[in-house]
Amino acid sequence: MYERLGLLTPAHVDASSGYRRYRESQLAAGRLVAMLRRLDMPLPKVAEIVSAAGPRGAELLASYWEVAERRFASQRELAAHLQIRLLGKEGSFDMFEIQERAVPEQVVLIEQRHVHVRELPEWLGTAIGRLHRTAESHGGVVAPTFVIYHGEVNEDSDGPVEVCVPIGADQADSTDAPTRREPAHREAFTRLRKAQVEYPQILSAFDAVGQWVASHGLDIAAPPREVYFTDFTAADPGHEVCDVAFPIR
Repeated sequence: MYERLGLLTPAHVDASSGYRRYRESQLAAGRLVAMLRRLDMPLPKVAEIVSAAGPRGAELLASYWEVAERRFASQRELAAHLQIRLLGKEGSFDMFEIQERAVPEQVVLIEQRHVHVRELPEWLGTAIGRLHRTAESHGGVVAPTFVIYHGEVNEDSDGPVEVCVPIGADQADSTDAPTRREPAHREAFTRLRKAQVEYPQILSAFDAVGQWVASHGLDIAAPPREVYFTDFTAADPGHEVCDVAFPIR
């Protein structure tokens, strides 16, 4: 396999035994290959890094490891989500800190769509982008963007989902884009890191907040939502990016 990829081509192969011999000058490359493989790096990527010049190889390694760390962070949160599922949800409160806050009335630009979970990330990105561009023509975005789930979104159910981008109250009559007033309310919420926002692990947060509301004798007053208070795309997996929130009464 190594030989086919141009890694550690033997200096000599014994015709009768198949024994491979290498030059002393190949030792450094051999050690590098062995160390890269300890990172669970696929052989084609190992070959690419070994064949690159020093600085370029370092760049390729950094790029590979950045992707790997994002994957590990996502897998870590997925494992925690699955553990809660296997425990019958008893562990939800232990993982999440639930808080309350008051939310004032807001005028919001809106876009709504029926969408399944596999289509959701791409649609959210484009819809939020469209609404933010519209908001810039009307005084800018004045509060965190939020996404309301009017129905379940999974492999079988498609919401609908509503993206809401707050603009100034004095701008409500100056735009032809769809708007509405989101009423003032109290909400229970928990804050998530970027790695926790992926589906299905984010469901643990929705479960935890819903259980907290019920255990405190409160009622859910409106559909649940995700509140995005920072640049999601630019954030690292460990950065806090989003609140899962339930309006309550």
